[in-house]
Amino acid sequence: MDNIPYEKLHFRVQASLCDNQPLSSQVSAMTRARVVVFCIGLLALTPAAIGSTGESRSLKFYHTHTHETLEVTYYRDGDYQPESLAELYDFLSDWRNGHQHPIDPGVMDILWEIQQVAGNHNAYEVISAYRSPETNELLRARSSGVAKKSQHILGKAIDVRLRGVKTEKLRDIALELKLGGVGYYQQSDFVHVDTGRVRRW
Repeated sequence: MDNIPYEKLHFRVQASLCDNQPLSSQVSAMTRARVVVFCIGLLALTPAAIGSTGESRSLKFYHTHTHETLEVTYYRDGDYQPESLAELYDFLSDWRNGHQHPIDPGVMDILWEIQQVAGNHNAYEVISAYRSPETNELLRARSSGVAKKSQHILGKAIDVRLRGVKTEKLRDIALELKLGGVGYYQQSDFVHVDTGRVRRW
């Protein structure tokens, strides 16, 4: 049932006896009652109800600068988990000065989707996540490749490697998903993903 899109499911209901079609006079009253109960149950499956399938989304991380690890289930039963998101805010804070900022859950969703495509659920190695404005300016002074209005400042970007997956493949999967910006840094061996507009560099 979980794999049936709502539109198709609704069509099936409409095409069934639920669609106000007269039942044969030979059908017993008990059968009629069972059909009614069945139809009511199907019609209760709204898109929201179908979405609550008990799905959970978990990720594992290793921070290359702090050497800390984190395994977190950030999404469960149709909702993002506040306590887990708070753990992510702390883990993905600006490691240079400890400043924290909410991380867009969409960033986690991109990482999770990448793993589904790659068939790899190893830990992500984090190079950079949230950057305070001070850190961003420091990095801009050192490199022309750091944007003044970086998505990192907004908590909407992360730079990672995925253990067991070549960064070229990681980049290609992220590009195929088209969920936001994707940057490939071959020399430093990491991929940037963010929830901004779809673009690449």
